[in-house]
Amino acid sequence: MANAKTVDPEWFVVDADNMIVGRLATKIATVLMGKHKPTYTAHVDTGDYVVVVNCDKIRFTGKELAHDSHPYFSRKMQEKSYARYSGYPSGLKNVTAEQKLERGQATQVLSEAVRRMLPKNKLGRQMLKKLKLYSGPTHDHQAQQPQEWPEYLLP
Repeated sequence: MANAKTVDPEWFVVDADNMIVGRLATKIATVLMGKHKPTYTAHVDTGDYVVVVNCDKIRFTGKELAHDSHPYFSRKMQEKSYARYSGYPSGLKNVTAEQKLERGQATQVLSEAVRRMLPKNKLGRQMLKKLKLYSGPTHDHQAQQPQEWPEYLLP
């Protein structure tokens, strides 16, 4: 069984350009939990760090539509909504994926998808901290010498 002292996390970089949000999120959640390793232990954070670049170029499945700012725009981007509640009466706010992408919050779309696939406890919140998302093609983690995303983990 693995414990916190024996875990040696690695760093992976994945390019999200033209990848489907849900399929990519399942693979990222698997790596964050550590289920891709033979030393996986459910009560220990055995996962690796994941750096995702080009989050602003992700896509959803569905019929492709023409859009002036997003190259992979589809109908599902107009339909997928994200709700948040302020705690006050009538404080429910709904935002579509299209609005999030236009506002420059593309990293939140992928972050929410991954967060919902992780365990809903302290360990899941700790795993989510190992996810680093960037809208552009560059990232700030060259010092960790991240590896390319392995072929067997591609969606």
